Amino acid sequence: MTKKRRSQHWYGKLDKDGFIHRSWMKNQGFPDHAFDGRPIIGICNTWSELTPCNSGLRDLAEGVKRGVWEAGGFPVEFPVMSLGETQMKPTAMLFRNLLAMDVEESIRAYGIDGVVLLGGCDKTTPGQLMGAASVDLPAIVISSGPMLNGKYRGQDIGSGTDVWKFSEAVRAGEMTLQDFMNAESGMSRSAGVCMTMGTASTMASLVEAMGMSLPTNAALPAVDARRLALAHLTGKRIVEMVDEDLKPSDILTKEAFENAILANAAVGGSTNAVVHLLALAGRVGVDLTLKDFEIGSDIPLLVNCMPSGQYLMEDFCYAGGVPVVLNELKPFLRPTKTVLNKDIAAHYEGAECFNRDVIRPFDDPVKPAAGLRVLRGNLAPNGAIVKPSAATDALLETEAEAYVFENIEDMKANIDRDDLPVTPETLLVLKGCGPKGYPGMPEVGNMPIPAKLVKDGVRDMIRISDARMSGTAFGTVILHVSPEAQAGGTLALVKTGDRIRVSASTGQLDLLVDQTELDARRAAWQPDAPHYTRGYAKLYIDHVLQADQGADLDFLVGKDTRLVTRESH
Repeated sequence: MTKKRRSQHWYGKLDKDGFIHRSWMKNQGFPDHAFDGRPIIGICNTWSELTPCNSGLRDLAEGVKRGVWEAGGFPVEFPVMSLGETQMKPTAMLFRNLLAMDVEESIRAYGIDGVVLLGGCDKTTPGQLMGAASVDLPAIVISSGPMLNGKYRGQDIGSGTDVWKFSEAVRAGEMTLQDFMNAESGMSRSAGVCMTMGTASTMASLVEAMGMSLPTNAALPAVDARRLALAHLTGKRIVEMVDEDLKPSDILTKEAFENAILANAAVGGSTNAVVHLLALAGRVGVDLTLKDFEIGSDIPLLVNCMPSGQYLMEDFCYAGGVPVVLNELKPFLRPTKTVLNKDIAAHYEGAECFNRDVIRPFDDPVKPAAGLRVLRGNLAPNGAIVKPSAATDALLETEAEAYVFENIEDMKANIDRDDLPVTPETLLVLKGCGPKGYPGMPEVGNMPIPAKLVKDGVRDMIRISDARMSGTAFGTVILHVSPEAQAGGTLALVKTGDRIRVSASTGQLDLLVDQTELDARRAAWQPDAPHYTRGYAKLYIDHVLQADQGADLDFLVGKDTRLVTRESH
């Protein structure tokens, strides 16, 4: 060993402080030689019964430990905040940055040399990566994996995607409430994340495409024995990464982020990937902007999974998973290092596709040019996004009148009114759902279709907001309008009856109101009173950045890799 390991500043000292650090750890039955200078590997676990997606992570942690021990390391598991997307109010996104702080400070404060990040549910993976990147110790991800396919009346049903479809069918009188309730038990049949290409599976796919996990991490089902084996291999690999001093900053280069953007387009990934990649880039010092996401706009949709297609993650796994997608993208992928200490090509070398209806070849895609589109104009000076692969093509080029909901309560109170003055051509606008306004930027951007239109068979309309939407959702939904309404963006000034122009092909989002009128409206505008005035939520409101900057907290951007030298006794 040529260099004193970080952990030896805790456990290698022959003094009072070393005595304290070792002795209290020995109450768990660790022998003397566990502290002989071998790599100490932290297992950062987001397991929680309140995060059903992550409920299998205890078992995966045991697999990681086996691999660490095999490779000559010393594994130590520690908990961090767990973010249950389906369980938390007002939104799990409010707490992504808090998880990142928890991860960062835990890694910094404890005597570990490398870390394995065990996450899964939507915000846990980006939150853990953000925290780990800000300390920049060797790190690797092992995801919880997707649930088994949902089943109802002999058909596959998908997390989230079919919830939205069934809910609208009930509102239209096409599905009984009892049938809706009966589908509930068949939707989630095992531990794991949403088995659609929602945000969790998207982020796992992008982590793999960026080289921050071992190959096949994204698609192996949570209950597949091969995932436990992958956890073992991940534990073995992190010990080797410590010896190689291979850190997130070596892997998360601009090229790695570009590969993630390309992969997101090809898999039909979640719009939430935008805010997460932007925030992560801010932690590692990579200059990533919304403009960079335009490199994916001409990439075709290759993965035929809900919500953009018909299959589910279990099918994606059996077809070959992310390695097959990367193999299809290889003419476009940038050379970049991965956790294998090799080029990204090692992640897809020899990949074979076993079902060409699930993963299409590049020259026969599900949809052409299906990557996310960035929209700009006077309604979104700093940008907004739309997901063409999940949208109605005919609606992506529109000029029409807006109907405005001032906040989420206004929308919920009025969306089902029989006399709501809207037509299928109306653009629905929702305010007050951005990072500061809600707060936390919730997944409410895919507003329900007004009840009176649902009954007439309408299933999609243009919806515009400063909110996000679930990666499992679909529709012609314009999201992340920046600046948000609460921050004084133009969105705050829109009134019912105003005309708005949307053009995905030219990247246009404009409010067609005379500038003199807009100036008068702005002079009369006042922000809403904040919903929280104490605690973490107040800290968040005071310091959160806008969506086009990743909605991180301003004082968390960047990293601090200094070793903590002051002792507690």
